[in-house]
Amino acid sequence: MLKALGQTFFSSGLQNPKFTAGEKKGDDYEICTYHATKWMSTTLSGMQLDSAMSAGFHRLFNYIQGNNKSKVKVEMTAPVTCHVVPGAGPACESRFTVSFYVPEEHQTSPPEPNNPEVFVENRKEFTAYVRTYGGFSNDDMKREELLKLVESLKRDGVEFVDKPYYVAGYDSPFKLTNRRNEVWVLKRTEEQ
Repeated sequence: MLKALGQTFFSSGLQNPKFTAGEKKGDDYEICTYHATKWMSTTLSGMQLDSAMSAGFHRLFNYIQGNNKSKVKVEMTAPVTCHVVPGAGPACESRFTVSFYVPEEHQTSPPEPNNPEVFVENRKEFTAYVRTYGGFSNDDMKREELLKLVESLKRDGVEFVDKPYYVAGYDSPFKLTNRRNEVWVLKRTEEQ
């Protein structure tokens, strides 16, 4: 009970995906290589990132609360990520894939979801440029931090993929201070 309260109010003690931290570029960004892992995901289309994150979070929260074929509760993890594929224009819908990292004890065989809109995502290893920022994030902040990250990457002459991109949140809405949010831009590989 105390562990659950601590996780809710302080976001401490949550499992995170394994990654290798690379070079840190001042306060602008760092380079992280995320290991191959399984995530529980759901995909939505829409115009607003925050609305999609909220709807996706609720689908996934039902899954971790035991709405799965095994009827087991799955530990909350951090971050909650959203893979964003922007629409073709300003009035076009974007595609959002909201995901929870599957805890280590379920990585080899995650409980199968009951909801057909929830699925296991096998993420291959990837390298991202990561910009961290605080506060209660919203659509405008995410967009602003993404633009700052892209400007820094261009300044440094770094090869990157401009879309899709990720946003990540590490904290419960009940955590009031020292909040951690991120935007991730993928490093360009030879295949891209």
